[in-house]
Amino acid sequence: MRIAILVEGPTEQAFMPTLRSFLEQRLNKRMPRLCPDVYDGRIPKGDELRRIVRNHLSGKNPSNAVIALTDVYTGSDDFQSAADAKSKMRAWVGNEERFYPHAAQHDFEAWLLPYWSTIKSLSGANRAAPAGQPENVNHNKPPAYHLKEVFRIGSRGRKYVKPRDAGRVLRGNDLAVAAAACPNLKELLNTILKLCGGQQI
Repeated sequence: MRIAILVEGPTEQAFMPTLRSFLEQRLNKRMPRLCPDVYDGRIPKGDELRRIVRNHLSGKNPSNAVIALTDVYTGSDDFQSAADAKSKMRAWVGNEERFYPHAAQHDFEAWLLPYWSTIKSLSGANRAAPAGQPENVNHNKPPAYHLKEVFRIGSRGRKYVKPRDAGRVLRGNDLAVAAAACPNLKELLNTILKLCGGQQI
């Protein structure tokens, strides 16, 4: 099984090693080949997304499936919610059953918030975690803002850098913990598990 995953640049660096580790524990000999297609800041939209998906599904070494993973908060007003992002990506690509759109609500850092004790340890800050479900932390103060702030005030004296620090937060933590608190992450993991014949979480 070959799965192309369209991701934003920093997301791939932070997330892919932990995703692979999570899948290896659950898929054993059915582990897919994950092939990240990395973009600078956000994945394409409209006709460009359709063209890229079709290219991945055809050609000399085609993928069996294509997953697109975007933040809802992309610096533009393209998406109002994770559901809206998935709906629009589906509409852009068209009737292609091997395409699976996914989104982090509101940004990738929502999936890090369940590991707040690790965040506190890495930052040296003693601030309480944002209240409520991680994916409900809103556009006015999205999850990435909370991580930047807690690293800024922490005793370690280092600002939050997504490729470095998101990976450090995830390292050694089980993605199932975040999936239990973040429905959109759970949906993404279950898409891959289902494609590979694994047991969904």
